[in-house]
Formats: sequence, C-alpha cells, structure tokens
Amino acid sequence: MEKNGTRFDGRKHDELRPMEAKVGVLKNADGSAMFRLGNTYAIAGVYGPREVHPKHDENAEKAILRVRYNMAAFATKERSRPGPSRRSQEISMVTQQALSSVVFLEEFPKAAIDVFIEVIEADASTRCVGLNAAALALADAGIPMKGLVSSCSAGKVNNNVILDVAGEEDTEGELDLPVAYYPKKDTITLLQMDGLTDRKEMRKIIELAIGGCKKISEVQQKALMEKYAGGNDDRA
Repeated sequence: MEKNGTRFDGRKHDELRPMEAKVGVLKNADGSAMFRLGNTYAIAGVYGPREVHPKHDENAEKAILRVRYNMAAFATKERSRPGPSRRSQEISMVTQQALSSVVFLEEFPKAAIDVFIEVIEADASTRCVGLNAAALALADAGIPMKGLVSSCSAGKVNNNVILDVAGEEDTEGELDLPVAYYPKKDTITLLQMDGLTDRKEMRKIIELAIGGCKKISEVQQKALMEKYAGGNDDRA
C-alpha cells in the first residue's frame, strides 16, 4: 500500500480489478466459460451428465460432481511442476463443495458431472476466478441450478482492509479471505481464511467480499444473457 492510501495497482480499497466473462468458449465441452479478473484468467469446461467410471463411484440417488482445478505451468513467471499438487487438490475440493450446494444433483442419479478448471494466467485469487468460470460453464451446459455462485476475495494489507487481493498484496498482506456467495439466498458457500484477525474486523472483511461477489454476479449474468441472445459464441 502506498503512502497516499492507494494500492500497488492504483485501486481504491473497495475496488475490484477490471472483469471480463464469456460463455461458450470451448467447442468440445457440453458447457464452457472464461472469467478474467485483472491479470488472473481461467477457463472452465463441463462434461456431462455422463456415465460414471469407475462404476463403484456412482451414487444411486444423485449425480456426483467432480471438479479438477489446475494451474497451467506457464500461468506464473516461475514455471510450476506439471501434475496435481496438494494445493490444486485442495482447491478442487473446496470448489466442488461450493458448487454442489446450488446444483440439483438429484436430477441425475448414477451420473457424473465433470468440471475442469484451467488457470491460464495467475495474479492471485485464482480459486475465486476459477469458481466464477465454473459456475458459468455449468449454466452453459444446461445443468439445473438454484442460481449462480460468485466468488471474490478480501483481505488486509498494512492494516487496511481491501477488496480483491492481487499482485504483491497476495505475498505481502497479513490476511487473505476468499468467499463464494449465492446471492439469491444470501448464503456463503465457501469461506477460507489465511491470516489472523478479530471478530469485528472479520465481519468487515466478509461484508466487503460479499459486496464484490454481488458485482461479479452481475457480470456473470450479463455474459449468459449475451450468449443466449446470440451475441457471444467464440468457441475455439
């Protein structure tokens, strides 16, 4: 945080980075989407409902939602080791949990719905951006949902509470709190915290993150409307 109160990238404390969303970007997926928040960029593809393999994983009462989050080796300046890491497995799990609460899985017993998230460029908040892309991809695939989930982070840098942690704030900040939010029911479906704070400040950080999620939700809904109005079909 600079001395004049602005952040490393010039934003105000409660300001999101520029956003972009597109739906229907992959030709071979049942549903797909991209979401960009600043310099963090993710693409998601959905396949299914389809048969479960191996068969012993299927659920007779509802579909299983499988999420695979991956960060491309070229997503950051430092090349990452290929293959799943403990971090990617953890993010896959929490993303699956955040999305399962809004998907009508009982509509597809004994089936699987697979969600693949690929982070193409990373500048913090990758799990939030990946989740935003995945929610749009599920909607694009026609998977019955209660509503869209939106995700955003808030945190604390140099004793300042900030929205949408990015860049040096991710490495130099005191606290990072990603949130996933279901606006229709005013419900949090994901909340994680890396850092320490008190109850009063925690509430302030969560409220700021929810405000960011509401703005992201508007961008998601606009992307869906543009796709189904015939204005967005950039399948590769």
